[in-house]
Amino acid sequence: MRAALRFARLFAVLGLGAALGGLVALLCALTRRELLPLRQRLTRRFLAHLGRALPFRLRIEGAPPRQPMLWVSNHVSWADIPLIGGLAPLSFLSKSDVRHWPLAGWLAQQAGTLFIRRGAGDSGALSQSMAHRLRRGLPVLVFPEGTSSDGASVRHFHGRMLGAAIEAQRPLQPLAISYLRDGERDPLAPFVGDDELVRHLRRLFAGEIAEVRIQFLEPIASLGRSRSQLADQARACIERALYGESEAARAA
Repeated sequence: MRAALRFARLFAVLGLGAALGGLVALLCALTRRELLPLRQRLTRRFLAHLGRALPFRLRIEGAPPRQPMLWVSNHVSWADIPLIGGLAPLSFLSKSDVRHWPLAGWLAQQAGTLFIRRGAGDSGALSQSMAHRLRRGLPVLVFPEGTSSDGASVRHFHGRMLGAAIEAQRPLQPLAISYLRDGERDPLAPFVGDDELVRHLRRLFAGEIAEVRIQFLEPIASLGRSRSQLADQARACIERALYGESEAARAA
């Protein structure tokens, strides 16, 4: 019964998302403009509702920056997106596969998500698009690992995803996200490998409420740094926040 009620609430929120997405599509068609600030505001509203429909209790440490930055976070689950995206108006960089997900792909497109194809050589154009948004005062969130993990470690950060901060002369805003159940790393939240979304939702909705901790860490200036330096520094500070000095050093 608990899982059924949670699914019912989720479907109601998805209905709201479809309505907002349809409104955005109509307004863009009528005005022939991207309307990115409006898309970010509406996306934040939808994702905040979506995050509250998930069986997580959110704990925030620090506060979102007031100036536009390139947000970078470790990546554990698809749930990272609504939980982080509900905190501030953002655009997202996502792998191209998401574009083809039923409903979720269409919603991502209406939100103004930028899609990257692995091995397609389009990272330069995407970096320019992200830099353009940052210069306009529109923050962007990327997951530099390029894929999700089980939360036990932080994978290598790909520096090519961070070039937009250098080009736009904007700082990085590192975030550390972790999922905890009964004080230990949550085994249900990670969405990795060949897992299926519906199957993953069933596991989540059948369980008790877990805690999600999102830490806003000290911003990192991009001036005078290379992409690889930014990637290494962001990864190191996120590792320290998640695992402490000793564990981060051992993982490195």
